[in-house]
Amino acid sequence: MTLLYSDLPPSLPSFAAIQANLFRDEVDAVSSLLPAARLSEQAEKAVHVRALSLAQGVRQAASKNHFEAFLQSYGLGSEEGLALMALAEALLRIPDTDCQDRLIRDLLENKDWRRSQAATWLVSAASRALLFTDGWIEASEGRHWFDRLLRKLGEPVLRTAMKTGMKLMAEHFVVGETIEQALDNADPRWRYSYDMLGEAALTEDDARGYFAAYHEAIAALGKRADAHTGFARQSISVKLSAIHPRYEFAKQNRVMRELYPRLLELAQAAAKADLVFSIDAEESERLEISLALYEKLVREPSLKDWRGMGLVVQAYQKRAPFVIDWLADLARDTGRVLPIRLVKGAYWDSEIKRAQQGGLPGYPVYTRKGHTDVAYMACARKMLDYGPGVFYPQFASHNAQTLAWIMELTRDSDRQFEIQRLHGMGEALHTLIHQREGVASRVYAPVGRFHALLPYLVRRLLENGANSSFVHQLADTRVPLEAIADNPAERIARNPITTGVIAPSEVFAPRRNSQGFAMTDTLALAPLRQQLAALENQRFHASPIVGGQRRTGTAQPRVSPIDSRREIGSLVASDASAVELALNLADAAQDAWAETAANQRAAMLEKAADLLEARQAEFLWLLSREAGKTLPDALGELREAVDFCRYYAHEARRLMGSAIALPGVTGEANELRLTGRGPFIAIAPWNFPLAIFLGQITAALAAGNTVIAKPSRRTPLIGMRAIEALLDAGIPADVLHYLPGESGGLSDKLLGDARVAGVAFTGSTGAAWKINRTLAARDSSIASLIAETGGLNAMIADSSAHVEQLILDVLMSAFNSAGQRCSALRILLVQDDIADAVIERVGKAMQELRLGDPLQLETDIGPTIDTLSQRDLQAYCDKLAQSAKLIGKTPLPQGLENGCFFAPQAFEVSLDALPTVETFGPVLHIARFKSDGLEDAVHRVNKLGFGLTMGVHTRLDSTVALVRRLAKVGNLYINRNQIGAVVGSQPFGGEGLSGTGFKAGGPHYLLRFAAERTVTVNTAAVGGNVKLMAGGEGEHA
Repeated sequence: MTLLYSDLPPSLPSFAAIQANLFRDEVDAVSSLLPAARLSEQAEKAVHVRALSLAQGVRQAASKNHFEAFLQSYGLGSEEGLALMALAEALLRIPDTDCQDRLIRDLLENKDWRRSQAATWLVSAASRALLFTDGWIEASEGRHWFDRLLRKLGEPVLRTAMKTGMKLMAEHFVVGETIEQALDNADPRWRYSYDMLGEAALTEDDARGYFAAYHEAIAALGKRADAHTGFARQSISVKLSAIHPRYEFAKQNRVMRELYPRLLELAQAAAKADLVFSIDAEESERLEISLALYEKLVREPSLKDWRGMGLVVQAYQKRAPFVIDWLADLARDTGRVLPIRLVKGAYWDSEIKRAQQGGLPGYPVYTRKGHTDVAYMACARKMLDYGPGVFYPQFASHNAQTLAWIMELTRDSDRQFEIQRLHGMGEALHTLIHQREGVASRVYAPVGRFHALLPYLVRRLLENGANSSFVHQLADTRVPLEAIADNPAERIARNPITTGVIAPSEVFAPRRNSQGFAMTDTLALAPLRQQLAALENQRFHASPIVGGQRRTGTAQPRVSPIDSRREIGSLVASDASAVELALNLADAAQDAWAETAANQRAAMLEKAADLLEARQAEFLWLLSREAGKTLPDALGELREAVDFCRYYAHEARRLMGSAIALPGVTGEANELRLTGRGPFIAIAPWNFPLAIFLGQITAALAAGNTVIAKPSRRTPLIGMRAIEALLDAGIPADVLHYLPGESGGLSDKLLGDARVAGVAFTGSTGAAWKINRTLAARDSSIASLIAETGGLNAMIADSSAHVEQLILDVLMSAFNSAGQRCSALRILLVQDDIADAVIERVGKAMQELRLGDPLQLETDIGPTIDTLSQRDLQAYCDKLAQSAKLIGKTPLPQGLENGCFFAPQAFEVSLDALPTVETFGPVLHIARFKSDGLEDAVHRVNKLGFGLTMGVHTRLDSTVALVRRLAKVGNLYINRNQIGAVVGSQPFGGEGLSGTGFKAGGPHYLLRFAAERTVTVNTAAVGGNVKLMAGGEGEHA
């Protein structure tokens, strides 16, 4: 079986350039595009005059539009602007009035609404339905207006007013809630492209609902008379993530098998109705799979006579020029003219964030708006240069300068093209161009229920209203029109080209970020696939390493949790003599290691980090085959291990590089320094056999302690290679020792030895109690115990939570790594008002998860660690099913019987029946709470005694404030998943039954491994304070 992924169907040779330029150097890319984005000096002057005239006309028109006047008063980066956007995003979809009222109060009180244009827009929106006058918000009331208004109107009236205002805002951007409404509301001046927009499908039911809506829209459009012909006809745009719940590169086999027939059916319906059909562009990680689908559709024999098959290209992607070249080759190869919509792109912030989080080699998009503008113009020129027999260009833009440039470029040409805009945006600009230039304009028209479309609207508004965008600058009268009309290519050409965001590798500077790769980067995946395939036939061996020597003995076979018939290596367990020798050597080496300069110790750890990255394929294979990790989980763990090495190296230099001078009386010098405590025992778990294992070891080493490392008996092969990397990096052989094998007497002998100065432990609470008692029973120095134990981790969602985001985060938090994370979600507490919808969709979304071979990218969940764990989980769920309701269970495919696979399960329980002990696997408990029961819900979680992680999903600041105040947890995550703490950013560790602190990966962690020593010197001992007498510490009168 092919590892990782199956290759996409072969394409045209030019497809290789798309793959090769995912992370193209931005400076080189912009430099190469600049010539195409510049015209002659005379033409540039004409562009400037035209752009200036358009901008003047648009600015005049904006003053007559309440909403655009609001943008003029407030940038959407302002407190008030963001408050209204947050209100629009959430208010209409919140089902209960209590939460609606709290949202309104949270967002609107203590804001300054004295700027008249904002007040005009806000009041006019509500007063249109309630017949209020504009006088109910007085400028003189300032930030106290909300309380006055509430007393005057009461919450029910105010709530109705705000909901009416939000509906009017939605009407500004949604052409209709149904396709019939949209068609009735269409302005005959414009062409339209309708899109049944909403969030991406999470379940098969979601996908079928959107699929039906697209079918209905196509049928409705086909029934309406359309005087236009050719590419001027009515258009339908399709978002592929809406019609399949797993539209992902990793699921390409399933996508081709399931999504493509749906796409083909819609295209055939559009062809029959004589419509133009466009496939929307989405995140960059979906580009290659979208092009594969599009090529298959273009080559479809049943559609050979149809000329309406379109695609959207995002100019902010560095691959855009190469996509256009490939599309041109496809058009010529099939004899088609392709309608191509060129847009700038709508996912910029998430693209930047994902690249940084993933430690990617670069960004798939440009990091400066000006660079995107240049790319857009260069791509537009490329499309036009290919000629009318290749493309029908559709230029989507709200930028007067960009469109003026295109008008000038096409001034002496009879080339057919159109411009496009989003419904509710850019109407004045497009009206002027249509009137002056005679160019056709098409409106991209979202259709759908307001409450479902509002998140989409907010994203578009924030994108177009950002302070750097043309829309905001045009609305802001403080920005000179001359600046708006300037060609960005000319500005960029006058100065050195630089990026606008630091590279992903530098986000934690001065510490280097760990290297990752995109799970859609076929150029990176191809060599990795070959390396992993070669490792499939290799066997690894683990044995004690003491004093740098690998000890021999009887080797026992190691099998994989994926398949118990598969032997992946062998283990020689440690014996009593190895333990004694390791203790002797570690104790003897302690003083010399503690006296080794912190900078020198740090350099060794940094070299170890480099070696881990150089041995990436080997560690990924071991993490998969020995620990059952999927490739994304394995890569995440490897990167965390690398980050630990570099972070603790940095911390060693910061904390231990030099002594701290302390204040004191004259004639005296005081300093405090940190040093190692003595030999440490590092006892690691099997669920993070590389990251936690190395995290504990490297912290102890960085602080100047010798280390005896004890891996889990279940994952000794991974531990062996990790220790070898540290030794290869220069850690002295007598400083670091490796003792794999069964715990039992081995741990007792280590822990009972008086020479052991401390223990770093991650594992169960029960095991931590035993270690603590063993250490306390010694009649010797009091050892330091640093324990990170388990958790009954909860997530709380009130009725303002964004349900789709919540469900994605629940699935990831509860079931990633087969639920075998300390931080994994065990209890989901949902406000009763949204519980039915959440519970139903969680159960259905679980059906879309796939168990299987972890080295297949299409696998979401691998095995549990062993058969004992598998049996315990099954027994627990069998018992739980007697009193709780099973609401979801992931299918367990055939062929996994010889592995330790366990299908994720979710149960609904009552608040009085929450679990009291941790079940370490993919089992989720869901309970409801009343709208007034949030505080009680937090208290119930606290009473369980654990305190590791908690998640909160809400749009209410008051909910966040309450949970932050009450929750007794080490890590609180708000509106995101609750796993995957990042070293240095999210120090990890709990309280109560979940650990002792300090937090791993945090600025205080090394202190638990260090001893403090103070030195005081009487500098006047020889007969006086020379500095004082010389006037260095004051003047003697």
